[in-house]
Amino acid sequence: MLTGIAERLRATTGEDVATWNERVRGTGLGTEPELRAWLAGQGVTGYAQMLLVMERFGYPGFLTASAEELVDAQYADRPDLRPVHDAVVAAALALGEVHVQARKGYVPLVGPRRTFAVLQASTRSRVDLGLRLDDREPGGRLLPARSVGNRDCAVRVALTAVDDVDHEVLALLAEAYRANL
Repeated sequence: MLTGIAERLRATTGEDVATWNERVRGTGLGTEPELRAWLAGQGVTGYAQMLLVMERFGYPGFLTASAEELVDAQYADRPDLRPVHDAVVAAALALGEVHVQARKGYVPLVGPRRTFAVLQASTRSRVDLGLRLDDREPGGRLLPARSVGNRDCAVRVALTAVDDVDHEVLALLAEAYRANL
């Protein structure tokens, strides 16, 4: 993501991040609002501005953390739920070409085409497995997925223990994978 932003910065301004960093240091500006105003005056806005502000004042931890560190942080105050997460991830990886893309607050499971499921430690006692099954209505274990991950999922399954990751959940996970190939 940041590489793409850096490429767009060069394409729109003709200068790379290193050159812009030198310019920023040369201004002597000491606050983020001052820097944002100066960059806007130079025609640098949006994501490019965000990138240069982070270059100057530091990147947030979630952008520099490893995937494992992000997942560890999600389950730091709910260690009993980490095995649930691990069981679902192991099952997803066995489905085929799957990438696990940890975020600060959730973990998308991405197939060859797009995200097919999302894991989110929604409460201290529940992990929600959001499933991108657009043709499925809530019912039985399938609940509405109003606020799971990036909201790509139509339904979710509430999981509170590893035993909840049963044949039904594994079949739903496989169905979501196949539906999003």
